[in-house]
Amino acid sequence: MHSSTPMERSLFFSLFLLLSFSIAAQSTVPSNSTFKKVNTGEWAEALSEYRSDFRALDISNSVFQVCFYNTTPNAFTLAIRMGTRSSPAVRRFVWEANRGNPVGEDATLTFGEDGNLILADADGRVAWQTNTADKGVVGLRMLPNGNMVLHDSKGKFIWQSFDHPTDTLLVGQSLRVGGVTRLVSRASDKKNTNGAYSLVLEPTRIAMYYKSPNSPKPYIYYTSDLFSIQRGRLQYVRLINSANHLSLRFSTGGGPELSKPSFNSTLSFLRLGVDGNLRVYSFNYQESSAASWEETFTLFSKDAGVWESECQLPEKCGKFGLCENSQCVGCPLQNGYGKWTKSCESVKVTVCNKNFHYYKLEGVDHSMSKYGAGNGPVKENDCEKKCSGDCKCSGYFYNTKTSMCWITYDLQTLTKVANSAHVGYIKVPNSH
Repeated sequence: MHSSTPMERSLFFSLFLLLSFSIAAQSTVPSNSTFKKVNTGEWAEALSEYRSDFRALDISNSVFQVCFYNTTPNAFTLAIRMGTRSSPAVRRFVWEANRGNPVGEDATLTFGEDGNLILADADGRVAWQTNTADKGVVGLRMLPNGNMVLHDSKGKFIWQSFDHPTDTLLVGQSLRVGGVTRLVSRASDKKNTNGAYSLVLEPTRIAMYYKSPNSPKPYIYYTSDLFSIQRGRLQYVRLINSANHLSLRFSTGGGPELSKPSFNSTLSFLRLGVDGNLRVYSFNYQESSAASWEETFTLFSKDAGVWESECQLPEKCGKFGLCENSQCVGCPLQNGYGKWTKSCESVKVTVCNKNFHYYKLEGVDHSMSKYGAGNGPVKENDCEKKCSGDCKCSGYFYNTKTSMCWITYDLQTLTKVANSAHVGYIKVPNSH
């Protein structure tokens, strides 16, 4: 039997590559499927989430619709809206292409023969793209579940919006290792940039983090046994709807049930809100007003149950406040507690020197101290020294039983607890 020589094998490989490239080159988007859509014209008449203006594009199905929207003039986001044609005013934004990198009037969304989907400003600046040029893409589809896909001639997905969540998961959508592993809140209803909160898929749990204005890094403000596994490593977590029960399903099996709507919950989504709360919204077909979207799960709520109180939300009481039973009940002062208002704020130590002191609060937790590991065990005096030696530190929290220490750069919401071993020390100038 004749065995091939190295030269013959090299020639065969070269011919194979040439044939592969030739086949790929033939897999182009048919001319009747290409498009160039321009962000111009009249606004849609319907009201829109975030009090935004929007222009709908003809990439849609009965539930999902691609559009340009803006909350500030001439700063547009390409997004997918979810709702029903009979109730256009209550559609919600469930996916965004270019958060934090807006385009202006006359921007274009182009789907070319090479299979690349490109969002560009009128001057040609590319704000976002799928990076699918010459990868065999032949078409674009909006699937019934809200997944916008670019596919090849065999129907295989080359790119899909489900792989790129922002602050929202649709039913069937996942966070996964090797892809996007977190949801990130938007900054505010008005400002569409990344916000302070994130929900993160970690090897053995889901954890929620908050980046306060002055903190050098995010800290954990929520996790639980329901969000954790005891064996194995998480590869993904997926939002599922099974028999009208909405749950987070772990790759290892199991996962927390979130809600059981009393109506058909086919149209549902999970969102990390601007306030750091995690909610499930389900569409109630029996309603026709803005109440059509019902909040069927709320992680931080007044009726916490197995979940968590609103007091654990870092910004619940603004810049400074004491929270109890999900209500802001006091403004912590050196001589006790005053009435809480939104203007409650600790006096900052503005000069980095020793002209400051601390006042003590008993029976309080900071939002970082309930789920964060802290430092320790250390002596209480050493915890104080760590804060005193850091010009940006605005106070420290200490557990006198476990000798654990937490340094904070933003006071914000403190929670009243029955355990007097939980103490806080607020740094203030000697002039106060």
